[in-house]
Amino acid sequence: MSDLRDAAAEWLSQDPDPDTRAELKAILSAGDDAALASRFGARLEFGTAGLRGELGAGPNRMNRVTVMRAAAGLAARVRRDAPDGGVVIGYDARHKSELFARDTAAVLTGAGLRAWLLPRPLPTPVTAFLVRELGAAAGVVVTASHNPPRDNGYKVYWNDGAQIVPPVDAEISAAIDAVGRVDELPLGDDWTVLGEDAVQAYLAALGDLPLGDARDVRIAYTPMHGVGRDVLLRALDRAGFPAPAVVGEQAEPDPDFPTVAFPNPEEPGAMDLVLALAAGTGADLVIANDPDADRCALAVPTADGWRPLTGDEVGALLAEHVLRHTTGDDRLAVTTIVSSSLLRSVAAAHGVRFAESLTGFKWIMKAGAAGDRMVFGYEEALGYSVGGDAGLPVHDKDGIGAALVAAALAAEARRDGRTLADLLDEQARRHGLHATAQLSVRVQDLRLISDAMARLRSAPPAELGGRAVASLDDLAEGVDGLPPTDGLRFRLAGDEGSARVVIRPSGTEPKLKCYLEVVLPVGEGEDVANVRKAAQAALEALRKDVGRALGLA
Repeated sequence: MSDLRDAAAEWLSQDPDPDTRAELKAILSAGDDAALASRFGARLEFGTAGLRGELGAGPNRMNRVTVMRAAAGLAARVRRDAPDGGVVIGYDARHKSELFARDTAAVLTGAGLRAWLLPRPLPTPVTAFLVRELGAAAGVVVTASHNPPRDNGYKVYWNDGAQIVPPVDAEISAAIDAVGRVDELPLGDDWTVLGEDAVQAYLAALGDLPLGDARDVRIAYTPMHGVGRDVLLRALDRAGFPAPAVVGEQAEPDPDFPTVAFPNPEEPGAMDLVLALAAGTGADLVIANDPDADRCALAVPTADGWRPLTGDEVGALLAEHVLRHTTGDDRLAVTTIVSSSLLRSVAAAHGVRFAESLTGFKWIMKAGAAGDRMVFGYEEALGYSVGGDAGLPVHDKDGIGAALVAAALAAEARRDGRTLADLLDEQARRHGLHATAQLSVRVQDLRLISDAMARLRSAPPAELGGRAVASLDDLAEGVDGLPPTDGLRFRLAGDEGSARVVIRPSGTEPKLKCYLEVVLPVGEGEDVANVRKAAQAALEALRKDVGRALGLA
């Protein structure tokens, strides 16, 4: 424990933040060894696109020292390729985000690089877009996306406007390790604060999306206490859509997210307020962004009330719309190995190229081959990158662009006397009903996850959900030409239809995530609603058996 106290004392001597200094002094004064070990017994790893963790003092928390070290490591790596390069810096409205962004700008300019700081809290895709628009060497967004209020994060983009992948992430991590005391770093003050023309450039690029000409649609919207509202309202107005009804309680950015347990549209109850608003205003469509507006959730009215769509359902609908409104045999549609297999069928029906990637948009953007023109990419966790004949305006998930295309899709359907629910049923009749679900197990001890994965590898189940395991792929060995990753894929056989289960540790949270899919045929004249019920029953059986196999649920 004396080593931890020494580390805390060194931290105190260089920490520029009075808040975290006061926190650490109180811990030392109280002799709270557990709190000290939690902050200094480990450190945040620079991994999935950057850093993410709880705010507080010490190397295992997000704070100004951690951020300045990350910025210095990034600067060292950028200077290796682009000694005179620049970095675009964006931030959301979370606690300390603007301060962390300004610290990043000071460190980067002190290292001799250019830094462009966004004018205010803005959606993450604005920064991703501006990296390429400004010819920057890299980009940074200070955000924890949809994490709880106590968290913040540090997302890094490379010069292609996409999130970093190996080996760049490991090289930045090694450069961070080599950083000394942050109070000895040279700091600059000559960064550029971008103006509204930067936001206008992003909005203009969205004008090239395949929006069609239908505009009559009534939308209920929530930014979920985040930064998406103003930019989305401007995007809808520029495109000629009517202004949506906005949830008043969630309209303004609020880092405490007071109306939701988790500010994630996927979480139960998170969309309750916008669903109530939709019901009260006679809306045709519900749109929700997560707090940094890189994700987009939809809900549609049905005979049984409003139904939130899964990420896979939204992905299939957006893909169909994009492929219907674009041209060229070089078009590419991409999704991940944990997303629904429906996109493969949709792409084939439209005669376009298809590719699968590992989980995460950093991998989606690297999918395909030379000569491919990606016009659509998505992951089941509500992330979509939507493009047109000119390709993708944003090389990352973009909740604003996806919302625009969703509005166009709903308006087009409304003009034709249909709903998005009707379109889903039509897809099921053409391609079979692809029903997906998740089982996520959150743990306190990360060893429980590694132990569960080891058990599944050494003694895999022979049957799941009443279906025999036909094959098992260990993704750690690399499959289908993909890089190795920790995960298992079970393909299941059955008398009718097919099924699949993918199990992997989360890259950003202490969770084991299981992705379930059941594909059932829809016979001529068969009621899709009945097939949907059968698929849900099959998914529930899978969920129970997978939970038992994990030994954690």
